Amino acid sequence: MATMADVARRAGVSVATVSHVLNETRPVLPHTRQAVLDAMEELGYTPNTLARSLVTSRTRSIGLAVSAISNPYFTEILQGVEAAALEHGYSLLIADPHDDPVHERKVVQLLHERRVDGMIVAPSADPRELLAYLGRHKVPAVLLDRVVDAPADGSTGFDQVCADSAEPTARLVTHLAGLGHRRIGLVAGLPGLSTTSERLAGYRDGLAAAGLAHDEGLVVHGNSESPGAEQATTALLSLTSPPTALVTANNAMTMGALRSLRDHGLSVPDDIALCCFDDFAWADLFSPRLTAIAQPSRDIGAQAVSVLLDRLAAPDRPARTVRLPCTFVHRTSCGCPEQSLTSVKGTAS
Repeated sequence: MATMADVARRAGVSVATVSHVLNETRPVLPHTRQAVLDAMEELGYTPNTLARSLVTSRTRSIGLAVSAISNPYFTEILQGVEAAALEHGYSLLIADPHDDPVHERKVVQLLHERRVDGMIVAPSADPRELLAYLGRHKVPAVLLDRVVDAPADGSTGFDQVCADSAEPTARLVTHLAGLGHRRIGLVAGLPGLSTTSERLAGYRDGLAAAGLAHDEGLVVHGNSESPGAEQATTALLSLTSPPTALVTANNAMTMGALRSLRDHGLSVPDDIALCCFDDFAWADLFSPRLTAIAQPSRDIGAQAVSVLLDRLAAPDRPARTVRLPCTFVHRTSCGCPEQSLTSVKGTAS
């Protein structure tokens, strides 16, 4: 691991000058400052803000970077991560990248500078800078919820933990088709996220399995947020032939869709059926109660910690992707009476 002295030698300055650049304790000429920053980047040097890591090189801490911490889904994941981390004697440092690639890169660097032993990150729709930083600095990391393709250069990539998305979404579509619906709309998430593309694929698979044609006009993007979903649902309702059933691709978008349906005076399921991806604590308090796909949020968080600890123990082992099964929660917003829960199988690789 590079030291401040290494940076000073590479930049051709004193250790004191490096310290001034890092701590901004004294003005440094712009070209000298840039030389120091370039040397830090070339050597992979990051400031050590925890004194004990000078001795052990371990801080017994894990960095967690997830967007929309206020989202119940990520809140439950956080609880799973925290419980598993504490069980193994690790503390947790949390940052919110806000699904912004530039901010994502910054918060991950800040966590790295805190000398966390490893990171758990839910990547944005454009994670190139994130992945480049993690790879360049050899940060032990697990990608959470949203998966990325294996590198084209044949390198091992990153460990990943997520829930199934495609098959459960197809299950929602075939369920609605089985109730007689032929125009089934989808409020999809933010383009670029793997969860969005996988749920889109599941939607198409469900239509095909039901013998229904795929109509691009019935797919709108709510960008994984409530306001976007409200606008997207309004666009669907304005069609000459609007959908008779709707699938929303996460819990925040379900809220936006319901708001739009209410504003248009539509009743669920009498006027339009609704199924949603993501169950949440108050889903069965609505009238009607929401038929949903429940993700094993806490288990996802706990599994991510387990995979990260495996990586710390064996840094050179092959990367793996773990997918956990979801559960189909059959309530009444689809137009059906209550039934018992039915498991939707998942896979691990």
